[in-house]
Amino acid sequence: MKHTLPDLLVQNARLRPAADAIREKEYGIWQTVSWAEYLDHVRDFSLGLLELGFQAGDRLGIIGDGRPEWLYAELGAQVAGGIPAGIYQDSVASEVGYILNHCGASMVVAEDQEQVDKVLSLKADLPRLGKIIYHDPKGLRHYDDPMLIDFREVEALGRKKYGSEPDLFAKRVEALTEEDFAFVGYTSGTTGKPKGSLLKHGRIIRMIEQLQKADPKYPTDEYVSYLPLPWIVEQALCVYSPLYTGYRVNFPESTRTNMSDLREIAPHIVVAPPRVWEGICRQVMVKHLDAGILKKALYRVFAPVGIRWAEFKFSRKTPPFWLKVLYGISTLMLFRALRDRLGFPRVRTALTGGASLGPEVFKFFHGMGVNLKQIYGQTEATGITTIHRDDEINSDTVGRPIPGVEMQISPDGEILTKSPYLFEGYLGDAKATDETIVGGWLHSGDAGYFTEDQQLIVIDRVKDLQSMSTGHRFSPMFIENMLKFCPYIIDGIVVGEGRPWTAAIICIDFNNTGKWAEDHRLGYTTYADLASKPEICDLVEREVVRVNRSLPIETRLKRFLLLYKELDPDDEELTRTRKLRRGFVHQKFAREIEALYGDEPSVFIESAIRYQDGRTTKIKADLEIRRVREALPEEKKRGLLSIFRKH
Repeated sequence: MKHTLPDLLVQNARLRPAADAIREKEYGIWQTVSWAEYLDHVRDFSLGLLELGFQAGDRLGIIGDGRPEWLYAELGAQVAGGIPAGIYQDSVASEVGYILNHCGASMVVAEDQEQVDKVLSLKADLPRLGKIIYHDPKGLRHYDDPMLIDFREVEALGRKKYGSEPDLFAKRVEALTEEDFAFVGYTSGTTGKPKGSLLKHGRIIRMIEQLQKADPKYPTDEYVSYLPLPWIVEQALCVYSPLYTGYRVNFPESTRTNMSDLREIAPHIVVAPPRVWEGICRQVMVKHLDAGILKKALYRVFAPVGIRWAEFKFSRKTPPFWLKVLYGISTLMLFRALRDRLGFPRVRTALTGGASLGPEVFKFFHGMGVNLKQIYGQTEATGITTIHRDDEINSDTVGRPIPGVEMQISPDGEILTKSPYLFEGYLGDAKATDETIVGGWLHSGDAGYFTEDQQLIVIDRVKDLQSMSTGHRFSPMFIENMLKFCPYIIDGIVVGEGRPWTAAIICIDFNNTGKWAEDHRLGYTTYADLASKPEICDLVEREVVRVNRSLPIETRLKRFLLLYKELDPDDEELTRTRKLRRGFVHQKFAREIEALYGDEPSVFIESAIRYQDGRTTKIKADLEIRRVREALPEEKKRGLLSIFRKH
């Protein structure tokens, strides 16, 4: 058995040296890297780090989009005896500085000019930082800071050292043990500053071994990496699992070409957070409205067939013969082409994690024929702890624990985990470690329970479960997920703690809602202008009424307002993994929340909006407080859905 990640790389390079390990698209052409070349890059970079003065126990910060250089840097730092720490590429300078200081990075790999500028602006606050290594030189030609060095120069230093000490790399790999640290994975920071979770080689590999039993991957599989590599799930699917299994990782040309490159590759494995699946779902629902008469009719007739098929699948019941026939026709007429258009014709395993995904989105994709599975885990648990098995898909659950993982529910409803894969502790924070692991059990902070067949249902964060003044308890996240299934809603903040009813601050999906406005000849200029239109409020109210029909009467939304902007990680409203910072947003929008429970028909706001280029502008607006009508005229049912419900 191989005990470390570099061990696995050496083994792959020996067993399949000429096979493709990595592909990256550059200038429209896929460039390939074999397993032997992968190993050469890691060798050269690790030895180059040593030449630059990198020492055992040092930390290497890595920031940027997913690129082969990220993988070379991560494994190279491990062989050099150090610990890599990932930083989200869209982090602002202060967040970058916090992580580099917290982990004590002596060097940082910064992808391009944007990331280099962030680090250079922090030089005075980073006394331990010695070198900034970049691998995209565009725009950096005239930079003359002595801290800067090109990634290729580091590799050249390593090749030179390999020439003089050809056995050094192999000795370094051999010296690594399963008890050595492999990665510092930073938590999303929903309740405060991110904490650095120390992960060990042996525990990572054992987790991947057991995940392989629950959800097999094969050397012939293709995987497209377009998610941030600091996220532990992307680490598992892009770094750890390919090293263990041998499948090929593909890096898109840029974030703008993610979906087109995914369609070109047609991967076997796909992973994305709920926001991506919800976005795809919204796009399909909106685009069918723009289709021609024939395509629009096909969607309205056959899409409900897929939903009904998914419902039978989730209930583990055998569909009637007539539904099998209709689903076969629907696949030929709609679903096969739709999967191909989205890049999913070969998907065997589609995974979602990081937050809850609404059941309607699950039905949508399974109805289409995409084998979407929910996973659950934490950075502290070295990634994935539960997953749906192929024959146990349930839109309400996150599956069963992978082999080797024990789970139980504490008396107050908190999910507890015990396994051989748990993290070693938080970097530099023994108190937080002791509070998180008690008696060998990892306290997740999530509330949940098990079904009769031992599938886990995650309700919400324990701290986020709320009680109304009437005594009824509710999960804000559950209602928010239902809202996000609506094609015109991208985010919601549901409130109601200590109040007589629930209410919501809603963010519209600018693209989809803007398209609706254009189709209905409704003029607008900015996001804030569009959100202020009474017609848009009417549109969203219809969606809120639809959501209310699925909620208990006591927890139905009574009022809402449309926010003047989308929630943004740069404004600290969301984490970098797009989770809501609930405590922060409740403070930030306290005035708006109070207005939802007042008597006035609107609330005046004056706020600053910060653009991506750093500019800020003041916005003044009256936000309408919309009282949700108990019932709106029932939408006319189309297609065969009403017939199916009778059965």
